[in-house]
Amino acid sequence: MTIRHILLTLLLSCGLFAEVEWRVENTNFTLSQASLVPMEDTDYLYNYNRTRLRSDWKEDHFFVTGIGDVVNYLGEEYIDSTSFRYIKHVKSDTPFKTQTSFSYYGNDKGAAYAKLYRLYGGYDDATNRIVAGLQNITMGVGRIWTPTNLFNPRNAYALEPDETFGVAAVSYTRYIGTKSQASVVASQQEDRSFKYAAEYKVSLESTDIILNTIKSDQTKMLGYAIEGDLGDTGIEVRSEGAYIESKLNTVGQQEDEKKFFQGIIGADYAFEKGLNLTVEALYSSEIFSYAEILANLDANLLASMVMSYFYLGTTMSYDFNIYLSGSLVYIESFGGGELDKNSRFISPTLSYTLNDNNAFVLGAMIQNGPTQSEFGMLGNSYYLKYTLTF
Repeated sequence: MTIRHILLTLLLSCGLFAEVEWRVENTNFTLSQASLVPMEDTDYLYNYNRTRLRSDWKEDHFFVTGIGDVVNYLGEEYIDSTSFRYIKHVKSDTPFKTQTSFSYYGNDKGAAYAKLYRLYGGYDDATNRIVAGLQNITMGVGRIWTPTNLFNPRNAYALEPDETFGVAAVSYTRYIGTKSQASVVASQQEDRSFKYAAEYKVSLESTDIILNTIKSDQTKMLGYAIEGDLGDTGIEVRSEGAYIESKLNTVGQQEDEKKFFQGIIGADYAFEKGLNLTVEALYSSEIFSYAEILANLDANLLASMVMSYFYLGTTMSYDFNIYLSGSLVYIESFGGGELDKNSRFISPTLSYTLNDNNAFVLGAMIQNGPTQSEFGMLGNSYYLKYTLTF
């Protein structure tokens, strides 16, 4: 099924429904971005624009949601770069295409494509929730890292960390009373093989305890997550961990099995004056080289292939007034393996909300450290983001 057929089905089905909510959002970035090639001292100035159309229908316990994007890049040097060729390679791990081919214009100064971001429907009542289609699978309790989510985890180092590819899946949740729930997921991947997950969650007073597992031809995972309040302190604490066995390609493209553990501990606290603070640490018993990561760009485990045994991260946000707010992400990599030197990722942003329809963000992604370090290999990027919603 092509993206054209899916969009046509969505439009025809929505036309049958009496009440449909539509939302259009245009997100525009003007960027000075460092090359994605390590130790390549090159910056690219270009414009990235995404126009997103969202449609939601709901009647009684049934719902349908469709989200489609038109994406445009403008900047001759960037479109001719190795960094852009990498962007073109990244795609959803689904049995059908979710985006069109790139169309070039203006003597290859610009490139654009259309993408199906989400398309799912389902049923939800007090006892059952079932969702089928191109959807987001949520697992884990981490704010910066989620070791148990091997479907579509957020990327803390990306320009938009929560922009993840959809998963072609059927998910079912059974609510068992008010204190527990059980969920199962079956998703199909690009190679037509299946990935399965199961999760059980129970709430004990102010603490949530989660046990989960994932299985595919390539990967097996057993995980847990715990989240709750630390007494009456107002501090929310959490922990999440995953034992993973996965078949990965070596640099020579031969298959090798890795067995390792990844886990996080973290805490959140909201101060009275409006400052919100999150602290989180990630430990991995296995690390990977840059060459190993490049050899496994299509692997289930890509987001878990870290280059350091230990990371410490913090996020802070503060509202100066109803219009102006600021935030900061700071992640320290403590090195390991070939890159046995500390380095850090720093991302400050300043946001101005003009009204309900217009918002501006000025931001940076600063990668600091020795040249032979995880973040020191890459340069800094700066951007201005404008979002129009109607």
